[in-house]
Amino acid sequence: MLIKTFASAVHGIDATTITIETEISQGIKFYMVGLPDNAVKESQQRIESAMRLNNFKWPRKKVVINMAPADIRKEGSAYDLPLAIGILAANEQIKSDKVSRFLMVGELSLDGNLQPIKGALPIAIKARQEGFEGFILPKENAREAAVVDTLKVYGVESLSEVIGFFNDEVELEQIIVNTREEFFTKVNECDVDFSDVKGQENVKRALEIAAAGGHNIIMIGPPGAGKTMLAKRIPTILPPFTLREALETTKIHSVVGKIDRNTSLMTQRPFRSPHHTISDVALVGGGAFPQPGEISLAHNGVLFLDELPEFKRQVLEVMRQPLEDRTITISRAKFSVEYPASFMLVTSMNPCPCGFYNHPTKECVCGPGVVAKYLNKISGPLLDRIDIHLEVVPVPFKKLSDQAATESSTAIRERVIKAREIQSHRFEKSVGVFCNAQMSSKMIRQYVELDESSSSLLKNAMEKLGLSARAYDRILKVSRTIADLEGNERVESHHLSEAIQYRSLDRENWGG
Repeated sequence: MLIKTFASAVHGIDATTITIETEISQGIKFYMVGLPDNAVKESQQRIESAMRLNNFKWPRKKVVINMAPADIRKEGSAYDLPLAIGILAANEQIKSDKVSRFLMVGELSLDGNLQPIKGALPIAIKARQEGFEGFILPKENAREAAVVDTLKVYGVESLSEVIGFFNDEVELEQIIVNTREEFFTKVNECDVDFSDVKGQENVKRALEIAAAGGHNIIMIGPPGAGKTMLAKRIPTILPPFTLREALETTKIHSVVGKIDRNTSLMTQRPFRSPHHTISDVALVGGGAFPQPGEISLAHNGVLFLDELPEFKRQVLEVMRQPLEDRTITISRAKFSVEYPASFMLVTSMNPCPCGFYNHPTKECVCGPGVVAKYLNKISGPLLDRIDIHLEVVPVPFKKLSDQAATESSTAIRERVIKAREIQSHRFEKSVGVFCNAQMSSKMIRQYVELDESSSSLLKNAMEKLGLSARAYDRILKVSRTIADLEGNERVESHHLSEAIQYRSLDRENWGG
């Protein structure tokens, strides 16, 4: 008897429906074809044990299973459940009239219990597109899949529940999540706040500008100045997720199994902070079976690289293309996978190996040329993609002990949202451009018109401060954002003056 069950394979951040054809006939062998990997091939032992412990028998006949399309490699253990149901239905141990109407995924334990899988959300989206009546999966992943409306999602704990459902002996409980209600009630929740930060008003101002224009930023300062504390609070002043952004980001985290059982949809912008020992593959994604890297997990959020010069140069250089294109393509001999990677890069570093160069009270003990050598670990092309360079100084005791209330993230976020709305209207006809940081040179000339006094100011700054040529466009982009925060249509000289301050690393002889 030939039975068809349906599962799904995740490719990139999208799913492909897999048809599992099971035929049982006279004979004694077991065959599985259709490019299964070792984890799929090993399912025979898990399925056989699960059947036996649930009072069902493995067929003592020839079993042939084809996983179509046969040219796509099938990976992982999520095919256990549809394989088991297909074998039982083909052997006429359960009713087969409903099995083809449901898409199923799940890893089986030896006792028949179901273990969670990765990629539940993109699989659910594909199931709805393909017109399946319902989606059966492990209970731990059910809320994540239930985000997809108009699809019946059933979370189950064991193989016996699924068998009872197809035999019309039990009713499965449909998991229902009110996506919009849950999203909008949690979208403004934050665990940290800028009101926790004492002092550092100039740094907060720079971070507000960076958030308003989507600018990448580097903070240079001694240990304990508050660089990490400030960076962790940047997501709280970025505009809240839109529902589309939340779904897109949740899909990426779902593919790598980063969604817990109590979460249906991500409501907070991601903040990723990998250690400086990370490999280039872990950062941008890849591997034998490609998975998203940290830059994709930071999509629509913040990627924070602490102690930037300590990262391997090769690791940093692979970020150059994603920073420009906002996507990363992983290519292999037989296929390629594209992951989104539109993130705000926030980095921090000490000014020298000892950490106290330019410190107001402590003396730097680094030798001649050491500071410049330390800074040169960051390549020019990477620095070229960072719009704002910011020096962070330690907070004096008087500021730390001050009990006066400081501005909250909510107040700063309101100004950022207004500035982003201006940019959204400005770039509504530009494909792939959403904020000032993404402007091309042509767009800069179009949207940043300088009068004679502003041009003269910029010319003098370039000459007297020894600013490099790459600083020119960055200054104009940042000044455009500063003007947007004030609601000004034109970029004026005081906007330029503030933007010029944020190019410290471009000054000749900075760091000795």
